[in-house]
Amino acid sequence: MVRRTLLTFALSSVAFPALADLVVLQYHHVSDSTPSSTSTSVSLFEAQMEMIADLKLEVVPLQAGTQRALAGAGKGAQNQLAITFDDAYDSVYSKAAPMLSSMDYPYTIFVNTEAVGRHGYMTWEQLAELEQRDDVTIANHSADHGHLARKPGETAEQWNSRIDQSLDAAQATLEEKLGTEAPLFAYPYGEFDTALEEKLADRDWYGYGQQSGPIGESSGATRLPRFPMANAYGQLNGLPDKLQSKAFPVAADELPGGVMTDNPPLLSFALPDSMEASRLTCFASGQGRIDISVEDGQVRVQAPDAFNSRRLRYNCTYPAGGGQFYWLSHQWLDPQQPED
Repeated sequence: MVRRTLLTFALSSVAFPALADLVVLQYHHVSDSTPSSTSTSVSLFEAQMEMIADLKLEVVPLQAGTQRALAGAGKGAQNQLAITFDDAYDSVYSKAAPMLSSMDYPYTIFVNTEAVGRHGYMTWEQLAELEQRDDVTIANHSADHGHLARKPGETAEQWNSRIDQSLDAAQATLEEKLGTEAPLFAYPYGEFDTALEEKLADRDWYGYGQQSGPIGESSGATRLPRFPMANAYGQLNGLPDKLQSKAFPVAADELPGGVMTDNPPLLSFALPDSMEASRLTCFASGQGRIDISVEDGQVRVQAPDAFNSRRLRYNCTYPAGGGQFYWLSHQWLDPQQPED
């Protein structure tokens, strides 16, 4: 079983006080001229940062904020926020970094090391310049940005060799080039399976996906959520709900793994006694709102139609009071579908 940092009390038998969770924002490009699916326009990024300031949310380093949230150390306080960038694109250096520096906001850049210096990416000199700042963390995003879950037809020996090489080569390169060895890892494409989670747990690394939601004391240390902030997902009208969301009080170990075994997949978990199933709302990728049922005390969430995409998510929310929502997102990978 994957080792995860979470409390072991019976979550289903208690009422839940307000907790200060950690909301992690995930960016790729900050640019008006890069692919829209992974880009946040410069004006939208600036407006997002201004909203964070207006809401008086504290922006903290990712590792410290994650540890605090997993420990449940912020009861009664406002959420904290962490800002992350995947892939080390050059627009982060030219557009985002100056803005964040002016606001004294810390942030983390996840680097796939083999891409550094290529067209559109930062150079090692630029990364070294940023890493010298106390509020910037450079972390591991694999060596090659490959699909790291085990591939159909790949033997366990082949997979182990491929993954150990990608994870450890990237970490060694970051230490050699920048002197950094942060225990933080962002899964390329947000894809993971149980065996990959075990790899991170064995290294005592935190693992960050691309499924939405805040990090709280029930979250799993190797499957931590982040809110994607590309143009399609980071618009201002829905941003306050995300920034002030609360981690859904269901232990990560109760949730399924990251690889789909049935299509459509079933998400099942015990709803805490203090919650009413009628107030739970769930959505599926590309299918909109979907029905839920309750059997033997277990909530069952399943889309009506099969999926033909490589990655899909179910998102569920529940009113937390004060205009806030508990937020749960689960991502599945279908390894039979073509890679990106």
